[in-house]
Amino acid sequence: MSVGIVAARYAKSLIELAKEKNVVEAVFEDMKLFKDTADKNRGLMLALKSPVVRHEKKLAILKAIFHDKVNPVSYSIFEIITRKNRESILDAIADEFIKTYDEYRGIQKATVITTTPLTEDLRKQFNKIVADATGKTVELEEKVDPALIGGYLLRVNDRQIDASLRSRLNELKLQLAN
Repeated sequence: MSVGIVAARYAKSLIELAKEKNVVEAVFEDMKLFKDTADKNRGLMLALKSPVVRHEKKLAILKAIFHDKVNPVSYSIFEIITRKNRESILDAIADEFIKTYDEYRGIQKATVITTTPLTEDLRKQFNKIVADATGKTVELEEKVDPALIGGYLLRVNDRQIDASLRSRLNELKLQLAN
């Protein structure tokens, strides 16, 4: 079974448990903390993924880092995952939990890439476009890429709207070459 499917199942179970215990927000913050810690500390994930490091040692590492900082529900997933010998996918579980949390809260993440920073009016327009298309609250990530020359690139999940001058010039170049 693929890591994504397994991680999604654990994340779904964790969010259901968090709902039952009324600690969804706390677990969400804990998963963000874990993901941030794992991203900033390469050694942590190397240790968790290592077949040489014993599972008891991996749990001891997780306990030393997170036991006093996270909710007991969040810590319980670390213990369960360690017992099941799946510590190597804890970062994927945290990612999936964050995605599941966004769905639970009705949040849609979108990325807009432009050549210059967005004005408040443009930000509102992009928010409206995504909100109308998805029916969800929009969390817009803004990036600046001068290589676009002009226009914008809007990504929502696996869909992309490319209204950049660079792509139009490339299309024109292809048409002229034919």
